[in-house]
Amino acid sequence: MTKILFICHGNICRSTMAEFYMKHIVNMTGLSDSIHIESAGTSREEIGNDTHYGTKQKLDEMGIPYTRRKARQVTMEDYHNFDYLIIMAENNGRNLRRIVGDDVDSKVYKAMLFIGESRDVKDPWYTGNFDETYDDVSRSCDALLALIKKNM
Repeated sequence: MTKILFICHGNICRSTMAEFYMKHIVNMTGLSDSIHIESAGTSREEIGNDTHYGTKQKLDEMGIPYTRRKARQVTMEDYHNFDYLIIMAENNGRNLRRIVGDDVDSKVYKAMLFIGESRDVKDPWYTGNFDETYDDVSRSCDALLALIKKNM
């Protein structure tokens, strides 16, 4: 089983959008029994809070199902249990290193690198633009799934 953890700052916008989008496309390809997907944040600010309403609205608009959830902080155990830790932004990587230390197993990837870009996934917390975030998330998740399927 391949295990993916999407990581952003608070675990209510970008990482949850990626989690639910990836679950959707994995389900559509019939690989739900082979790929496990979760999300977490590097901060404690939003712990216990549900997905941001803007993310929910965008997922509704795109016909992507989601469930009620509680934001959580990434842990050292996550580093050991997941195959891919996908960060949404460079600062998520810095904060993740404070929690898990160096990426000695080469499991941490910046989301946009899967489509050949080094920039951060656009953050709707600051921009209010969930369309741009969805575009970044969907493109990077599609590329990640293609990579995983190729390596299965």
